[in-house]
Formats: sequence, structure tokens, C-alpha cells
Amino acid sequence: MAGLDRFLAHLRQSEVSEIVLQSGAVAAATYQGKLVALAREPLSVQQIIRLIQTTPLIDLLPAQDGSSRPTVTELNGHSYLATLSRKGSRLEVRVARTKPAASQPERAEAPRDRTRAAIGSVWGREAPTTGVRTNIGAPPGSAESETRISPPPEGRTAVAQSSSSVELSSPSERLFRPPTEDSRFSESVETDATAEADSPLHSLLRQARAVSASDLHLMSGEPARLRSNGNLVQHGTPLSDVAVRGMVQPLLNDRSKRQLEELGYADFACDIEGVGRLRVNVCNQRSGLKGCFRLVMQETPTLGSLGLPQELRQILRYHQGLVVISGPNAAGKTTTLAALVDLFNAERRVHIITVEDPVEIVHPIKQALVTQREVGAHTGSFQSALKGALREDPDVIAIGELRDRETVEKALEASETGHLVFATMSTPSGSSTIDRLIDMFPPDDQAQVRATLAGALKFVVSQRLVPRKDGNGRIAAVELLTGNIALWSLIRDDKLFQLPSLLQRGRAFGMIRIEDSLKELVAAGHISQDTATAFADDPRLLADGPRPQSPDPSGPRGARRAILGKKGR
Repeated sequence: MAGLDRFLAHLRQSEVSEIVLQSGAVAAATYQGKLVALAREPLSVQQIIRLIQTTPLIDLLPAQDGSSRPTVTELNGHSYLATLSRKGSRLEVRVARTKPAASQPERAEAPRDRTRAAIGSVWGREAPTTGVRTNIGAPPGSAESETRISPPPEGRTAVAQSSSSVELSSPSERLFRPPTEDSRFSESVETDATAEADSPLHSLLRQARAVSASDLHLMSGEPARLRSNGNLVQHGTPLSDVAVRGMVQPLLNDRSKRQLEELGYADFACDIEGVGRLRVNVCNQRSGLKGCFRLVMQETPTLGSLGLPQELRQILRYHQGLVVISGPNAAGKTTTLAALVDLFNAERRVHIITVEDPVEIVHPIKQALVTQREVGAHTGSFQSALKGALREDPDVIAIGELRDRETVEKALEASETGHLVFATMSTPSGSSTIDRLIDMFPPDDQAQVRATLAGALKFVVSQRLVPRKDGNGRIAAVELLTGNIALWSLIRDDKLFQLPSLLQRGRAFGMIRIEDSLKELVAAGHISQDTATAFADDPRLLADGPRPQSPDPSGPRGARRAILGKKGR
């Protein structure tokens, strides 16, 4: 309450009528009809939740998108008129001065000692009551941290009296304002990319969406190319270097420009109105500039929408361990990882931390608190993010990719210390995934790594995207290894060469061979026999009759959707 009271103190000035706390914007007050900044740095959703966690305001938090009714609320012995709004993963809190009266709107009840239903449906577990200073750049209790609002100079929009003045637009003009350019954290907060509605890039991206292409390639001196059904298809006439630069450069922020200049490439994600979210790579090459645009799914994927094995729902039973999603590049690993995060987000009141490069799929508020961090923007590396994550009270940690020994070391450490860790690896099968994890370490350490991995590994999901028989996209075939005593013994005793035999008899453990998955797709008419033969590890196994279907009628793998295949991730 102490942190919130610093903001409420401004309402004791007669000229101030309202306090506005928005995620992604600096705290502000309405001073003589104009918004005035109260801080230098934007507030996050987590900071706002901490501010209101132990107050009656938490009871006004909507369970879904929308706004609460204006409600008279008692805070520190004073009555205020409060309204809370929610839009996706963003929050807004408005607290106005009011006088107690019988005709006032309904009054919020006093804080309860239990976790409130509203926050329980969104975050699940109570957050610490750490406050946020009105001037984040100043030490607590200092004169600078207690900024008093004063009239603005002539001809200027009202701003807080501080060294880093921030002009704010009216809430009616923009509900959620991005951070200011002079903020030292401005690079760490994602902003929307800019593209004109009738620009050539916007037109190409809309056409790519229309034909369910997974990627758009722009290269100087070449026509645009769309990746459809796994193949690159030319689109239009060759583009000059000037044309490509004109389409790509407006998307680069200062950090991306520096990365392009220093490293020769830049990776980032952005949202473009009318197109959706994109993962972008821009690089210098022989003929000039090149841009690759991955079209991210517009809706958060689920196990059902991707047609993934329902055996994966068993992950909900675990509170610690390691789950690895593997497959070749563009096999849908990131999409499957997002589906597992969504599974916990929808059904568990836990804290999920994701570390990605870059953040692709944005997870809306459901049951869990999801903290998404981007390497390069919010943290220096996967290792440093994981080291910090262990001190952030996580339940689930999702790692975009296990690239090196240090990251694997931190992932195993987290899985041993009571956390459930999801991660992806670019390996073709389950056995090669386990081998790669072990081979990242020196020979003298591998025995200890095998023992640790045997105790931590819960699932290995190895998938590949297979062309559909009708030519309409691709479909996922999945190999599934489940953690059990037999698998753990093979890992610990360095006998992974026996893994095919375990997979053959491992249906009782929920295991799935890639050949069985392919046979089910052939039997359902989704792929041809020749395609199954081309993608099988052992084509001889395809000659056998199909193995029994999963006992779970809600998840037949023969009816896998093409959503994941069309997106090519």
C-alpha cells in the first residue's frame, strides 16, 4: 500500500482530479484537465498488480477484457472513485477524488485475507507488495522521489516537474502509451513497427497471410518470395536495393540499427496493423539488404488446435523437471513451446517466465502470470536471464532454445531445484536430442550429466512437418519420449542405442514412434505412403499394421490440424 499511497498523495492537491496507472506507460495524474507524468519509467503489469494487491482495488479487476463499474473505494481512510480496465495483457487503473455520499456508486468491500477471486483468475498467486516510487530514478524517501505537480510552462503540455519531462496524450487518443524515447529502459519495451496501410511491404504481407505462407523473403535484385507448403515461390518482379531498404528500414528501432551495423544482421519481432505479429531478420548480403519475415500465428496455439498428442497433457501433473521440444529448423518447435505455455497459462495459477530471442507469440492474461523476456532487449543472454529467473519465484521456465553448455547447465539446475523447464533444440529425433544434451559437456562431466538428466527428463517431443497429400500445407508427425524408469536407466547407463527397442514396447508408457505417427497420418488420408517413407527413420516399420490408437478419444493423432504446418514453425 505504501507504493500506491505515494501516487494517491497527489489527489490531495485541489487541482488534481485523477490518477492514471497504465501498463506500458508512465504513471500520470489529471492536472487541470491535462495529463501530467508522475514518473520517468513506464509501469509493467506486474508493478501495477503489486501496487493494488493488498487493497480493495484488486476486487475490481475484471476476469476478462472490459472495465469495472466506477466504485467508491476506501484507501487509507479516504474515499476514492476507482475503475479498473483490462485489455489482453494490459491493465489500466484510474483513481479519482470523490466525496462520500449515499448516492455514490457501490462501495468496494474491505480487503480480505485470502487471495481474491479476481486476481486468482488472472495470476493465481499473491505477489509481494513492493511499491513503485513516483520517481523511479530517485532513491526512496528522497525529495526527488516525491514529485509535486506544478503548472506547466506557457505553450507546453502539462508534465511532471523533473529532469526528464514526458508529454502525455489524452487517454482518449491512446489508451496504452509506449515508453518515452529518453527512458533508459525504452529499448527494453517493445513498440509496434510502422508500415503504411498501402505500402508495398504491407501489401506483400497481407498476400502472404491470405495464402497461409509461413515466410516472406525480400532480397535486393530478386523478386519477393513466399514460403508456401515448405517451398519458396516467386512473387512479382525483381526489387531494387532501394526498394528493399525502403520497406525494411522503417521497421528498425535504434537497437536493431546498431545490431545491423555492428553484426551485419538484426533479429526482432514486431506487430503491424492489419497483418499481425512478425519475427523479422534483416541482414546485409552480396547484392544489398535482405529481409525475412516469419508470420507468427495470430491466435495463441493450443494442443488441440495443433493436433498434438493428448499425452502431453500429463505435463500438468509435474511441478519440476525438463521437457524438450526438438526437430529441424522450421518444424514448429516455437509453436509447440507456446502451446505448452498456454496449457499452464489456461489451467494453473503459476508464474511462468519465458526467455526468447525474440518474443514471438504474446501470451494474454489467463490463469497464470506470464513474464516474457527477450534476449538483447530485456536481458543480455539466455544464461543471465535463467540465473536471474531462479530469484524471481518462477514455477515454469520456458527457454527459446538450448544453444550452448551454459544454458543447458542452468536449465538442468532449474529443473533440479523445483521448477518445470520447457526448452527447444534443433535436433532431428529424441535420441539425438538426449545425445546432444550430454555431448555439450566435457567427457569427465558426462557421467554426472547423465545422472542429472535421467532424474530430470519428463518428455522429449520430436516433431517434423510433412507435406499434406492434397498439397494444402503441412502437417505434424510426432515422436514422443516419456520419462520413466526404463528411459532413465538407458540414459544413466549410456545405452541409448537400445532406445528404438524401448519405443517399440513403450506404448504403455505413452511413447510414440515417428513411424507410428506417420502410419496414422497415412491411414487418415492426410499424407501419401511415399511421403511417410521419405520422412520415416526406419521405413521398414511402415509395413506393419498401425498400432492401436491412443485410449484418449479426445486426442486422435490421425486428425492433426494443418495449422502448425501452414505456419512452418
